[in-house]
Amino acid sequence: MGQPQHGWIFIGENELNRIDFLHKLTSSKAMIHKVTLIPGETLERFFETLASEYGLNKEKLWKYYKEYSPYPEAGIYADTYYVPIGIREKQLMKFLVQQSEKRYTALAKKIYGVYDKNQWKKLLTIASIIQKEAANNQEMPLVASVIYNRLKRNMRLQMDGTLNYGKYSHVKVTPERIRDDNSTFNTYKFKGIPPSPIGAVSLASIKAAAKPAKTKHLYFMKNAKGTHDFSDTFKAHQKNIRKVKKLK
Repeated sequence: MGQPQHGWIFIGENELNRIDFLHKLTSSKAMIHKVTLIPGETLERFFETLASEYGLNKEKLWKYYKEYSPYPEAGIYADTYYVPIGIREKQLMKFLVQQSEKRYTALAKKIYGVYDKNQWKKLLTIASIIQKEAANNQEMPLVASVIYNRLKRNMRLQMDGTLNYGKYSHVKVTPERIRDDNSTFNTYKFKGIPPSPIGAVSLASIKAAAKPAKTKHLYFMKNAKGTHDFSDTFKAHQKNIRKVKKLK
């Protein structure tokens, strides 16, 4: 008759004879959860949601994530996953990381010809900054160009999004936070990119990190429309700042 389904299944009857019961076990669809990791979100917040909504243990989620994933953050690709009701922490993390690794392997081989985890970690880190900073997918290659142009000139990135790591995912970045945060995620204080990704990434941000727009942009400023004005010089950037202040 086949094999029983994994996880919980819906039989839909109160009384069944033995043959019908066995048939239901092997043919009924498994009951599933829909689990979504939003692009830009940190694992800290994602695991809090999983623990709250599905009765899982947050510490165990972290334990098994670290066991299976080679990346401190972004080891789970931002997407929607369907998992059986009743799945536990170890199986869930193994499934999510394995699915993400398959996706990353395919993408890395397409971009670089090989899946080198150190090389991919750097790309994921840049992609995660783009994910936090860009107002939409269309801006991502432009934000990527700013990142690479600044790195090439040995300039600090000075991007607020890098401070939205871990538990600070949704914390507003203030001048005080910039002054007091001494971690290497603070790109106002330290040159280069952070030591690891700052959140989950989407396909659009990965593509932008791998193929940035060809520009001379070094700055961008959020405008009244909620998107960004990009500029090549500090003088032009100051002009964009004054324009926003005037509108406010």
